[in-house]
Amino acid sequence: MTQQALKEALSRTVKGIQDNPVMSRVVFEAQTALVEDVRCTGQVRHFAPIVVDEPPELGGQDRGANPVELLLVSLGACQEIMYSAMASMMGIQLDEVKVNLKGSLDLKGLFGMDPSVPPGYQKITYETVLKSAAPEAELRKLIEAVESHCPVLDTLVRPIEVSGKVTINNVVMA
Repeated sequence: MTQQALKEALSRTVKGIQDNPVMSRVVFEAQTALVEDVRCTGQVRHFAPIVVDEPPELGGQDRGANPVELLLVSLGACQEIMYSAMASMMGIQLDEVKVNLKGSLDLKGLFGMDPSVPPGYQKITYETVLKSAAPEAELRKLIEAVESHCPVLDTLVRPIEVSGKVTINNVVMA
C-alpha cells in the first residue's frame, strides 16, 4: 500500500467515525489453547495459528516466541504501525522505522520464590530508529503524536481494567 493509499484508507475510517461515532468502539478477540507441555497456539481472526512456546530452560521446546517476548513485539509493531499511519496523515516520508526493545524480568517472581518480586516485567525499554529527510520539527511532531496515541504503549503505561473467570468442567467458578 502506498503512503497515499494508506492516508486515504485512514481518512475514510476517520470520516466514518465522524459521521457515526458508534463506529469508534471496536472489540478485538483472540483464542489460545495449550497444545503440549508449555507450547500453545494463538488464533486471531482468519490467520494461521501463532505458535507460542518457551525456551528449553523454561520447560519449552523453543518452537516460538514466549508470551513476554510477544508483548515486546506487540509494543514495537504498534509503534511502527503508528509511525507509518501518522506519517502518512502528516505527509511525512519515512525511509525506515525500527524498534529495538528489552524487557527486564526476574524469574524469582515467576517461580514464586520471592513474594516481593513481581512475576512480570519490571522494566521495558525501547529505542525507535527513524530515517527520514523530513525536517526535525516535523519529525518531533510525529514522535509526539505516536508516543501519545500508540494503543499498546498506552495499555502498558496506564492502569486498565482486566478481568477474567475460570470454567471447570462447564461450571463457572465464583
